[in-house]
Amino acid sequence: MFNHYDVIIVGAGHAGCEAAHAAGTLGSRVLLITMNMMAMGQMSCNPSMGGIAKGQIVREIDALGGVSGIVTDHSMIQFRMLNKSKGPAMWSPRAQNDRALFSSFWREILEKNTNIDFLQDTVHGLITDRVGVCGVRTQLGYSIYSRAVVLTNGTFLNGVIHIGERHFSGGRMGERAAVGLTASLLEFGFVSSRMKTGTPVRVDGRSIDFSLLEEQKGDDFPGRFSFLPTPKLTKQRSCFIAYTSEEVHDTLRKGFEFSPMFNGRIQGIGPRYCPSIEDKIDRFSSRVRHQLFVEPEGWNTIEYYINGFSSSLPDDIQVEALRKVVGFKNAKIFRPGYAIEYDYFPPLQLTPALETKLVPFLFFAGQINGTTGYEEAAAQGLIAGINAHRKVNELESFVLKRSEAYIGVLIDDLITKGVDEPYRMFTSRAEYRTLLRQDNADLRLSPIGHKLGLSSDERVKRLDAKIKAISELDRFVNHTWISPDEVNGYLLANNSATVVHKQKLASLLLRPQVTLNGLKSLVPDFELLLASSGDLSSEVLEEVEIQIKYNSYISKERELADKLNRFDGFPIPTDIDYQSLVSLSTEARQKLIKHRPETIGQASRISGISPSDVSVLLVFLGR
Repeated sequence: MFNHYDVIIVGAGHAGCEAAHAAGTLGSRVLLITMNMMAMGQMSCNPSMGGIAKGQIVREIDALGGVSGIVTDHSMIQFRMLNKSKGPAMWSPRAQNDRALFSSFWREILEKNTNIDFLQDTVHGLITDRVGVCGVRTQLGYSIYSRAVVLTNGTFLNGVIHIGERHFSGGRMGERAAVGLTASLLEFGFVSSRMKTGTPVRVDGRSIDFSLLEEQKGDDFPGRFSFLPTPKLTKQRSCFIAYTSEEVHDTLRKGFEFSPMFNGRIQGIGPRYCPSIEDKIDRFSSRVRHQLFVEPEGWNTIEYYINGFSSSLPDDIQVEALRKVVGFKNAKIFRPGYAIEYDYFPPLQLTPALETKLVPFLFFAGQINGTTGYEEAAAQGLIAGINAHRKVNELESFVLKRSEAYIGVLIDDLITKGVDEPYRMFTSRAEYRTLLRQDNADLRLSPIGHKLGLSSDERVKRLDAKIKAISELDRFVNHTWISPDEVNGYLLANNSATVVHKQKLASLLLRPQVTLNGLKSLVPDFELLLASSGDLSSEVLEEVEIQIKYNSYISKERELADKLNRFDGFPIPTDIDYQSLVSLSTEARQKLIKHRPETIGQASRISGISPSDVSVLLVFLGR
């Protein structure tokens, strides 16, 4: 009944969709198996993409040839660039999305890929041979064979939903859990554990008094995620801000004795940086209020997502407390918040390609690896899909360095440090964040994506035009002088000291108060030169300004990255006997045996490995 596939993808969430698209675009024959064909790329929690560090990841996915950025742009209802008051390394794009449109557009893109077939079914076991995994067994009784398998099961593996004292099996509300696959993996020797996440109530917007809330509009000049010319956002829907109060907190506390989180019924570890409202009240008891973000679910729906009010308390307590929030006196809910507990597999069991160490040709991506967030999942799916294709075609694995991308930081953190709570990306996790800005993701990664065969010729042509325009504008700014008469009025208006001699534009730009956008109208030919770059003009202007203002920081960081990257070029033999290296500390031997790092760089980043341990390894390897 079924063909023999190159790659089978299990799960059609954000990781599965990116994995299927990547493998199919590269030429593999792909089967995407999902429990619900109507929920591809489903935004199970908040209807948004991007945010702090996450926005950088989406732009990197796009630059490599992935699709999450394009889908985001086509379903966007609001755009904001976060952290604009800080340096450009911290700027992070965030979009509010139409939940239904996001999912349907993902499905449309996947169905246009003729290398992808689809099956609505549940995988409950793997088929292996002496080489590795070679297929899957499904609930409908099918045995389907392939050369590689990518598991992207999200929160569905033995998922249990908790609402107060009630709990029942489910992968998310209204959908059944995936049972059987965890047991199959454990038989191969894999180690699994449990994690927990949650989601808030959904509210009927007709029952909210928005006049009592703070309106949060999108940017006046909204950007986009993809570096391709996707449609620009011409209208936006506002979000709103509300606040809890002591009265709200007291009401919620009435349900603590029924909370599965507090009475011990939930064993899984929850996300530190996205806690439930009851967890926030318990951990930050001195806070008299917490901020809530009231977010529309789409263009044509009355449903609102109450970001910050995630809860697993009894539903009657949730509603009683919500109605004491200003603006929500008459709130009607579509469905209560709930917690979900599910199986994950600690990612120390993976290689940098996201292939499992125990079973060749088997890849894990997304929440099965202990991460949280659409963006983190999509990034892993992209890398797993690329590497599954390359593995079956006997090509070298594709791995991004920490100095090349946030995606590289994400995967390196997972496979070298593991997780003891749901992993979420932050800018602080990236030691090279000045290099890894959201604005230069295409400059960093589009050539790599094109070399892989994933990034289109259209992207490269557009990138070449951008690089040329950047070079021309940089040369203009560094060789054009401006007189005091021409610039002093602008300087005074921007609280910057006036000048008495002619100055290069680049020299003036080093002042924090001075911008290229402010200087362009003062200099003949500036506007003309900028206009020649067409719809890329704003990107070119931003890139040149950042490069000039932050040149010394960028240079120092690149020099440090080059120095440390040398360690990643020193491979460690897979059969090394760490027990025989008596000069290593006992902890180092234990950690190295457990992690089996592939390079000195990976070894150096394992918790418990000291610089002296690294020196011992270098001496042993003749370095």
